[in-house]
Amino acid sequence: MSETAAGRRGRGGSTGGRHARDTPTGPAGGPSKPASLWSDAWQDLRRRPMFVGAAFVIAAFLLMAAFPWLFTSIDPHNAATCHLSDARQGVGDLHWFGTDNQGCDVYARSVYGARNSVVIGATTAALTALVGGLLGLLAGFAGGALDALLSRVTEIFFAIPSVLGALLILSVFRTGSVWTVVLALAVLAWPMTFRITRAAVITVKGQEYVLAARALGASAGRIMFRHIMPNAIAPVIVVATINLGTFVAAEAGLSFIGVGLQSPDISWGLMISDARRRFLEAPEPLLFPALFLSLTVLAFVMLGDAVRDALDPKLR
Repeated sequence: MSETAAGRRGRGGSTGGRHARDTPTGPAGGPSKPASLWSDAWQDLRRRPMFVGAAFVIAAFLLMAAFPWLFTSIDPHNAATCHLSDARQGVGDLHWFGTDNQGCDVYARSVYGARNSVVIGATTAALTALVGGLLGLLAGFAGGALDALLSRVTEIFFAIPSVLGALLILSVFRTGSVWTVVLALAVLAWPMTFRITRAAVITVKGQEYVLAARALGASAGRIMFRHIMPNAIAPVIVVATINLGTFVAAEAGLSFIGVGLQSPDISWGLMISDARRRFLEAPEPLLFPALFLSLTVLAFVMLGDAVRDALDPKLR
């Protein structure tokens, strides 16, 4: 009997050894964690030069928006730093980007202009992702009459031209502050996020793990926020990243035509608008803010494209 037991223990030990050898191990010798979509996407993004370059540019502009005094010692909000006698000077040692029509340093104004432009773009992108994402999650999960109602409301907003709608809203408020510009842009931009989220939720809610959670008696809130939303949020993140650059450009356009931010606020759109009248005499006050604006929009679009490619297995 003892020999048989020993044989069994030997066979069991041999089998256990085989399983131990076949089990994947981590860096410390223990079992490794299963790969997830986000970890795979991060590993893929780290190897993409487009992502690294775009992230570096965005980080620089975010730092510029948060701490502009690290980039220049001149505060353009102080009228004493502007001298009409220095108006429309070219690039030089004292003024790296030259001066504008009021004799203000273009480099300092470009640095400080990043704050309003980035804040408007980031706030609008976050607001549209939150509103459109939650409504899309609710419509896609509930279906039926609620889905039909929200979809019809979304179609009404889609029928409103975005530029004309923003012009109308800003004309009504007549304040031209940061938050009115955010409101004007967000009111007309959330339907796109709604549609994308709704489509993703409809696809995810038919998966087996969602059906299993429902069969086990999980509440509707737990199913939506614990099982569906984490697996449907990837396209929302991609759209929000790309839209951020779009909103930065939209703010510049509204400020350029005179209905967005107003002086004494500083933004790249306002700077371009002020410099366009004397562009042939002094091109620097227009070219450098336009360069900052173009780099910011391009960086966010490239970042969104890289994130989209990394999160979609079909594009790898």
